[in-house]
Amino acid sequence: MFEQVQRWRQLPPWVTDAALTTAVLLAQLAPFVSNDPPPGHAGWEPLVFLPMLVTVVPLLWRRRAPFVVLIVIELGAGAYALLPEGAPQPVWYGALVAMFTLAAQAPRWQRVSALVFIGWGALLVTGSLDTAARGVLLWLAAYMLGRAWAARGTQTAALQERTRHLERARELEAAHERARIAREMHDILGHGMSVMIAQAEAGPVFVGRDDARTTASFEVIASTGREAMAQLRRILGVLGQGPDDLAPAPTLSGLPDLVARVGRSGVDVQLIRSGEPGMLGPDGEAAAYRIVQEGLTNVLKHARREGGAVRADVTLDWHDDGLRLRVVDNGDGGPPDAEGRGLVGIAERAAACGGTATWGPRQENTGFELSVHLSYVAVPGATR
Repeated sequence: MFEQVQRWRQLPPWVTDAALTTAVLLAQLAPFVSNDPPPGHAGWEPLVFLPMLVTVVPLLWRRRAPFVVLIVIELGAGAYALLPEGAPQPVWYGALVAMFTLAAQAPRWQRVSALVFIGWGALLVTGSLDTAARGVLLWLAAYMLGRAWAARGTQTAALQERTRHLERARELEAAHERARIAREMHDILGHGMSVMIAQAEAGPVFVGRDDARTTASFEVIASTGREAMAQLRRILGVLGQGPDDLAPAPTLSGLPDLVARVGRSGVDVQLIRSGEPGMLGPDGEAAAYRIVQEGLTNVLKHARREGGAVRADVTLDWHDDGLRLRVVDNGDGGPPDAEGRGLVGIAERAAACGGTATWGPRQENTGFELSVHLSYVAVPGATR
């Protein structure tokens, strides 16, 4: 049944209106078939069929001008009452369809005007109380059905609009999630590969000369690879595996290990803390960790070139309005990520946590500085 209704709605409006008009015309002609002509007449006078046409044919334009169509149909029904030779008690289905259309589509002033017009007309032409009662009931039923149809249409339109908003929201959420995963993959792979490349290049220098340094280089490569694999498994778990396979997101408590690992790769890194730590939340702590990781990765990438940094300071400065995070090296101040998207990813991470990021060479080319501000997470009732 539902599929049949859907197919009916998909038909062009003129087709449905033509079919409805034909059905109404046949229904209104039924009294002329079931009743005999007046005594002394071989058949019905052609004149009595003219009001029938007037009360049916305008339905073809009911969508364009429902108010005018209803008035014209009512005038045709009133004209039929003046003809004494017509079939008794015809039901004006065309007028009921016109009333339904008016109630469903017309503005309020047209609906009120039509009800007043029809009410006065019924009082003038109705010959009996039972006829008036039946007419009032039919008119009210058609009107209420039209209003119910209008309400249903409004509700359907609202649901469709809400569905479109939800679809757009899901698309935006999916796009944000893809961007977040891309940043995570970039940071994990970029940092891990940079550390391993630095150790792999440094290892041959100590082969046969300093076995302890050679062993340490391989240990750093192995530990960095294991950590990168663990973090990649966490990302893949977000994409499709179960929650039991997910490793916890990185936090600020992991910064000492990160700094130590980078320090074993040939750059002297110092972690400096000041102020009383505040509440960044899981997302904020993960962002802070990844920002430091990306900043140190950039230092490592360019430490091997002439004029590259040999020292970097990571500063966590806690203030009343949030965390101010800085990664400063002592290189030549050149751009650390000219062709990559690491700095763009840092800015995106900071913005996602309500913060800002700036970067550039320090004064007199004494190094490159990355500065990020991350806001605290609002906790109800909490004060600093």
